[in-house]
Amino acid sequence: MNPLLISAPAAFLVTGGVAAYGAVFPRSQLFGPTIYRTNSPRKLAITFDDGPNPAITPQLLDLLDRYQAKATFFLIGRFVRECPDLAKETVARGHAVGNHTESHRNLFKLGPAQVTVELRLCHNAIANTLGAPAKWFRPPYGFRNPWVIPAAQALGCKTVMWTLIPGDWLERPAEWLIRRMRPITEHAERNATGGRAASTRGTGDVLCLHDGSYRELNADRTRTLAALEHWLPRWRDLGLEFVTMNEAVSTSAA
Repeated sequence: MNPLLISAPAAFLVTGGVAAYGAVFPRSQLFGPTIYRTNSPRKLAITFDDGPNPAITPQLLDLLDRYQAKATFFLIGRFVRECPDLAKETVARGHAVGNHTESHRNLFKLGPAQVTVELRLCHNAIANTLGAPAKWFRPPYGFRNPWVIPAAQALGCKTVMWTLIPGDWLERPAEWLIRRMRPITEHAERNATGGRAASTRGTGDVLCLHDGSYRELNADRTRTLAALEHWLPRWRDLGLEFVTMNEAVSTSAA
């Protein structure tokens, strides 16, 4: 279970929280379709928000290369403009990119025109820098309202949420973050002990991490790097395949 998952107990829903549930719960489809799992328990989609970040993203790309891990980076438009070469390097290394808005505003509070501006500015930054638009979108904080997903769809993007968001933006030790990422391992271990049938059916995880901070460039995300250095070899040994969101929904592999 997602350590930071926002639960929706019956009392909350009964007292008028249905809209809030639709706005923040990762699995909610109330305001439009989202992807929050991969299509195979063998596939782990590692995703990063709030980049590109010159202080961490290059080190992260090297770490992912070491384990032949592909990931999806949800980019902030203004940082793409400031760090175009880093955005290009991310794609050159075989990773996918997604739209994370122009400035990371809380879209739940915005009207349709403002939502469209936030998404389109980032869309244009990515397309102009990389020569192709992003196919994926993640709303800041995961917050949605009735206009967010339609605005993403109008740009040709599918909306991606997560199964696990361990809170790597918090000022906590790497050991704390490592423990928070253990549900990925537990899920993989359950599949491994269930035999071949269990490993070829069901769904896998989408992990939401951060290689940057929406507040500023050069944010310290060394704890995220350290936690992945711990888990990537262990997840690999459990038989997980590290995939982009493109591969996470592809039916070309089991």
